[in-house]
Amino acid sequence: MYVPPAFLEEDRSTIHRVMREARLVQLVTSGPDGLLATPLPMLLEADEGEHGVLYGHIARANPHWRTPVAGDALAIFMGPDAYVSPSWYATKQRDGKVVPTWNYVAVHAYGPVEFFDDAARLLRVVSGLTERHEAGRDAPWAVSDAPAEYVSSMLRGIIGVRLPIVRIDAKRKMSQNRNAEDRAGVMSGLAASADPLDRAAGALIPE
Repeated sequence: MYVPPAFLEEDRSTIHRVMREARLVQLVTSGPDGLLATPLPMLLEADEGEHGVLYGHIARANPHWRTPVAGDALAIFMGPDAYVSPSWYATKQRDGKVVPTWNYVAVHAYGPVEFFDDAARLLRVVSGLTERHEAGRDAPWAVSDAPAEYVSSMLRGIIGVRLPIVRIDAKRKMSQNRNAEDRAGVMSGLAASADPLDRAAGALIPE
C-alpha cells in the first residue's frame, strides 16, 4: 500500500483499534494459479508475538486453505471511508483548482499464514469471535448455548486461520494535506450526510 508521509499512521493503539473495529477482513494469499482472497472476521491477539497474531476460520470446503502459499499472506482491514466532493473546499471558491478524492483508513497486516483443524484450537477461535461480536447485546449468545454435539459437528466443517503479523502498513488519509479551511469544509459536508459511514469518516478529520 502506498502511504505518503502525511497519511502514515504509526500509533500502535490506533492501529489495533482499526483492526478490532473492522467487521470483515480480506485474507489474501498468492498461490500457483495467482491470488486468492477470502472475506472473514478476524480476531487480533495483540499480546501474542512481536506484532500480534490474527485468528479466524474459513469453510472446510473453501479451496483457499488447501492451496500452497507463496510468501506472506495479507490481511486487509478497512476503517471509515467517504467520497470527498470538491464543492466542499474553500479553495474551490478562490481558484477552482480542486478535484474529487476519497478519504479512508486502512491497515494491511502481513505474515506467514497457518491453517489448522484442531478442534480445541477451533473452539477457542469461534468462542473468541462470538464473544467479541455479541458484546453489548442485552442477551449475548455464547457458543456454549448450543448443544456440545452440534458444536462439534460444526467445527468439523471449518478450518482455522492463524497469521502471526510480521509487518503492518497503516494509512489514515483524512484530508491532512488540505488547509484548515478546506478540512473544515469537508468535515461539514460529511457531517451533513445521511450515511453514518460518511459521518464517521468526517469525525476523523483533524481540525
